[in-house]
This record gives sequence, structure tokens and C-alpha cells, in this order.
Amino acid sequence: MLILASTSRYRRELLQRLGLAFEVIAPLVDESGTLPESVLERAQRLALAKARAVSLQRPDATVIGSDQVAHCKGLTLDKPGNAERCRTQLRWLSASTATFHSAVALLPAHNAQPIEFVATTTVYFRALSAEEIERYIAAEQPFDCAGSFRSEALGISLFERIECEDPTALIGLPLIRLAAVLRSLDFAVP
Repeated sequence: MLILASTSRYRRELLQRLGLAFEVIAPLVDESGTLPESVLERAQRLALAKARAVSLQRPDATVIGSDQVAHCKGLTLDKPGNAERCRTQLRWLSASTATFHSAVALLPAHNAQPIEFVATTTVYFRALSAEEIERYIAAEQPFDCAGSFRSEALGISLFERIECEDPTALIGLPLIRLAAVLRSLDFAVP
């Protein structure tokens, strides 16, 4: 049995690409960033916390936990939640570079040793005018996305370029490495 410890519809949609049967359970983990830690450490801590929270409920299953933390010019970019915060984030990102750390923690069934990895993506934003930001927000309303954009949709038009090893990492779940790990655990991933 495979379980995704997540409330993210984006992660659920990504995992469906691998063609495996899986269940989704909300991990009920406090995601606030109050600890003195780097953004990378925060992503890793939360990914593992999510996997552990669900694994305690279902020790018979392999559990996937994941978290993504983004930052730009010293500011952590959380999900904006509304249009005003989205505007603020996109103005901050305009003509700048942002880094997204997508951490994954897998807890194999009946095994206390987690398998952890991080995929880092660097996004170079082009200069965005106030009108472009308004049009983009009206078109996609990306209020539930760290960084205030959806790279898998119209948000890609906000970029000059992206540097990454796995294009799915920016959406929230790095499938290339995840597929390899799942194969090593005897899941039938082509």
C-alpha cells in the first residue's frame, strides 16, 4: 500500500502520473516556520514530519511526505492566500531569482529508516509590469501556490528561464527521483 501524506491537489495529480494505486491522507502537521532553520531545513523537516504523522496511523504502508519552501532575496514565499498577497509576492519576484526546495521523505512499510531527498529549482523571473501581474492573477488566481504562480500553466510566461533536474519538482513533487526510489522499493513503476 502506498500513501501520499498531503492535502495538496497538485501533489496528488503528480503522483497519479506514475500509474500506481495510492491513498491520500492529510498529515495534520503544523507548517509554520517558527524554528531557527534554513528554508532547505524547513522543507526537509516538514516533509519528514508529514510522512511520520501518517505512518503512525498506517505502519503497514509506504508513506510519502513532501514539502516545498521557496525564497527570494531573503524572504520566504508562502502560499499567498489572496490577491493582495499574490500581487506583493509577484512584485517582489519581478526581475529576480527565486529558489524552490522540494523535499521528499518516504517511510517504507514496517521500516523506521526514511529515504529522503531534495530537488532544488531556480526560477529567473522577467521584469513584470503591474498590468501583467494583474492579468496573471485574474487569469489563474494562484492563491494556493508558493510564489504566487503555477508553472504548469500560464505562470510559465512570467519566467526568463528555469534551472532544475526535474520539471515536476517546481509543481511540488519531483517525480524522476521519486519513481526511482519507488522502483527500489519494488513498486511497479515503468
